[in-house]
Amino acid sequence: MGIVESTSWNAYVRERDVTPDTSKSPTFDPLMGFPEGRKERVMMATREEMEAANINLKQRGYCAHLLIDWKKCKRENFPLTYKCKHESHVYDQCEFDDYVLRMKEFERERRLLKRQKRILDKQQAESIGE
Repeated sequence: MGIVESTSWNAYVRERDVTPDTSKSPTFDPLMGFPEGRKERVMMATREEMEAANINLKQRGYCAHLLIDWKKCKRENFPLTYKCKHESHVYDQCEFDDYVLRMKEFERERRLLKRQKRILDKQQAESIGE
């Protein structure tokens, strides 16, 4: 079985109870395990700026301000849009970093769910053993 198939099998068949639901918000405290706190992510582009730049709803994320810059560069340099390669690269890198951060959050949630299940199983085993 390939990596995609085995990951899906593990997540949705074998380990259904410890697989986070991506359509819901995290169930654990986001500051859990971070004694100094975490850096809060903020949107750099406002809603009005995104509407003025005709940014699709799917693209209105934490990298929208870079997408606005890239579109502006392409508009100013048309038809020589190759001059906007730097803006394109910066936007793509931001999207990749955002993806990696979301995957890390998913994995953190999954591991905390596994930990919670382990603790509950241990408590149940101790209560049965008494």
